[in-house]
Parts: sequence; structure tokens; C-alpha cells
Amino acid sequence: MKYGRVKQGVFLERPNRFVARVEIQGTVETVHVKNTGRCGELLLPGAAVYLEDHGDAMGSRKTRYDLIAVEKRIPAKPGKKEKTLLINMDSQAPNKVVAEALRSGGILLPGFPGEIGLLKPESVFGGSRFDFYLESQVEGQVPSGKAYIEVKGVTLEEDGVARFPDAPTERGVKHIGELCRVKEQGMEAYLIFVVQMKSITRVEPNDRTHRAFGDALRQAAEAGVHVLAWDCIVEPDSLTVDQRIPVQLFAHGPDEGKR
Repeated sequence: MKYGRVKQGVFLERPNRFVARVEIQGTVETVHVKNTGRCGELLLPGAAVYLEDHGDAMGSRKTRYDLIAVEKRIPAKPGKKEKTLLINMDSQAPNKVVAEALRSGGILLPGFPGEIGLLKPESVFGGSRFDFYLESQVEGQVPSGKAYIEVKGVTLEEDGVARFPDAPTERGVKHIGELCRVKEQGMEAYLIFVVQMKSITRVEPNDRTHRAFGDALRQAAEAGVHVLAWDCIVEPDSLTVDQRIPVQLFAHGPDEGKR
């Protein structure tokens, strides 16, 4: 996916979860933050950030800029230089890039029969609204497979490992339970982590932050829910799904990425 005009700025502060104060070309602006998560390890004073400029199409907008990406400093290790990691933190972007990749073949779903004939966003199942409902098609346009997908964007990185969630998410636990019920009804169920950065070795549930989410995820994987992850190529003005990476659900056990 591509953004419109993008400008670089310097992060100053975040008065609340919806807005930030950013210096752009010598002027301090209040900008919209397209991620209501904590992002405390990313939005640090002095961090380089990237903003989509809506100056030519304000409409009813209250802020001209959307904060969409940030450069995270990776401390130097012995004998090596400090690095920066560009992280897209737009919480709406993961669904968009997954839709693009499903249509283009950039994401192939294990266990899904045939090609995708129907891709419907925001679909209700039980008490949850999933990000996508899919049907495969065979000759004669007869559905031969059905599936639901829930997408989770990941921005938390620790020593090359991406972890989710960065804050407790009862909603996430509920979604996992509903995915298990999808599987019980004979359909395929997928939870896809979109890691909004590169240079990541694997994805792990963040048990320190929300053990219940990790436990639910492990139970779902054992029940046949596909737990998958892809990293992304991140540019200041774009985000693209790139490579599938492992999801390690157990400290020393199996993971979906190797099956």
C-alpha cells in the first residue's frame, strides 16, 4: 500500500493516545496518531517520525498530518554500530496489505482449498467481527471452501523478536475463541500477525504482558487454527507484505511457521 505525500519530523510528546506533538520543518504541529496502542518504546522524544500530509484534502479533518512510521534506535552491541529500524505504526495498514497480498498471491494460506473466489472484509461470526471471510471457487462458481481470518499488526520488537500484544487485549482473546468455533464448524480459521518491520527472526506471544492471550493462542493452534506471520518491507511512504516468518508459541516446542 502507498501513502500520499509524506514528510519527516521529530517526535516531541504524546498528550494522549490520539495525537502527538511533532516538529516538522521548524514548526511544531499537532498530528493524528494512527495507532491508539501504547507504543511507549517507539514514540520517544527526539525520534524521527514520518507523517502523511493531507494539506490538499483536509475535508472535515482537524489535523493536517497522520503519524504513520517511526525510526527505532537499536543500541550498539560490542563491536557493532547503532542501527535504526523503520517501523510502520499505522493500525489500519495491516488489513490493507493482507487484502492486497491475498489477491496478488503474496500470501498463500495453508489448508485453504483452491483459489480465493470471495474476499469479504469485516464479517460477523458468532459474537465477533473478523477482518476477512473467504470462499474458494471451483469450476462452475461453486464454493468449495470457507474461512475466516483475523489480522493482528505487530510493532513491538525486542532483540529481533516481534511480540504481541503490547498491552492486555481481552478482545484479542475473544477473537481467538471464536476462531476455534469456526474450526469446530468445519471451516478453516487463520490468525495472521503482520509484523510492520523487517529484520525479525520470529513472532512470540507476549506472555509477560498478557498470559491469557498466549494461552488462548496455544490452545487455538492445537485445535487446528492456523497461526501465521509475515514481515513487511517498510518505506516512509509504503508498506508491503514480504516474507513468512515463524511463530514460536512454546519456549521449546512446535511453531506454526515450521509446519
